[in-house]
Amino acid sequence: TALDATKLSGNLPAISGANLTSLPSDITKQGSDPTVSTNPSGGVGSLILNTSTGTLWACTDATGGANVWQAGVEGNVSPFTATIATGGTITTDGNYKVHTFTTSGTFQITQAGSELIDYLVIAGGGGSGRQHGGGGGAGGYRCSVVEENSGAGSSAESKLTSTTGNKTVTVGAGGSASSGTGVAGTNGADSVFDSITSTGGGGGGSFHSAVSASADGRNGGSGGGAGGYSATNTSCGTGADGGTATANQGMNGGDANYAGGGGGGASVVGEAGCGASPAGDAGNGGAGISSSITGSSVGRAGGGGGGSYGNANQSQGSRGTATDGGGNGGWGQENGTDGTANTGGGAGGGGVLAQGSSSGGSGIVIIRYQFQN
Repeated sequence: TALDATKLSGNLPAISGANLTSLPSDITKQGSDPTVSTNPSGGVGSLILNTSTGTLWACTDATGGANVWQAGVEGNVSPFTATIATGGTITTDGNYKVHTFTTSGTFQITQAGSELIDYLVIAGGGGSGRQHGGGGGAGGYRCSVVEENSGAGSSAESKLTSTTGNKTVTVGAGGSASSGTGVAGTNGADSVFDSITSTGGGGGGSFHSAVSASADGRNGGSGGGAGGYSATNTSCGTGADGGTATANQGMNGGDANYAGGGGGGASVVGEAGCGASPAGDAGNGGAGISSSITGSSVGRAGGGGGGSYGNANQSQGSRGTATDGGGNGGWGQENGTDGTANTGGGAGGGGVLAQGSSSGGSGIVIIRYQFQN
């Protein structure tokens, strides 16, 4: 029955705290974590704060000698601070800002953030060789996004700290085509962001009447494919040598016999070119790597395909093909195709009667950072 307030007068008698039971104790402070033998006086819900680490522990099972303590709030939690920056073409992907540089420029951080910065830096691809020439090697590939560095030629890189100031961005141009018979294509130019430098792709070798350095592919981020040469050996890749890749940036170029070798890609070695009989097939360019740093997956840094030994009077031989920005090799009088701009793709080698070749694709620099939680 409810009491009528008008019937109450004077002071109520004091209630003894001894009559209150099953209440959790206050937070206990100590310099160590609790153990299973730490018996809480307040039972489940008792709290212990480790003053050495800042970890707060709560008792979730109070069984003498077998207590269960759950770690709760840990100390030293830094507040989130957004990076604020300008430069390049800026897009948004969820909680991230993405700055894409297709030409050289400046990345300026006006407010340093608490999160680290991701990047993808790809150099220019190598130019190709002429007359069943080798494909150009892909531009060096460097990326801090771990899951996108599964390719054999590229390894995970350290992210960068966000610090205020101007950071120069250099986007490397693609290498030029061969300038004459027996002259390899030129290497692509390096791409640079802050402390990160990616090496330009190696130029593809050109035809030579004998095995010599002029038929070899050039060294680079990924190595250029070797050029074909005059010989009677019908095996694949037993003549001139493909170029050597830069460690952790790409793969070697393909060797050559009659037909040109494929340029190396970021994840796969360029395929070797074969002899005149029975096929004379050119080597395919090595595959690159697909990156989703911008929010959508794009393949880049593929090697160029080698030039075929086949011509208008010969049905044998096939041009080398390419993926991920690399150019396809030529057949007959075809020069091969250029590497795709802003992929670092290597150029395709010229066909057996080609008096020219092709250029590598320019590189790209992409920067990503978290701007909100």
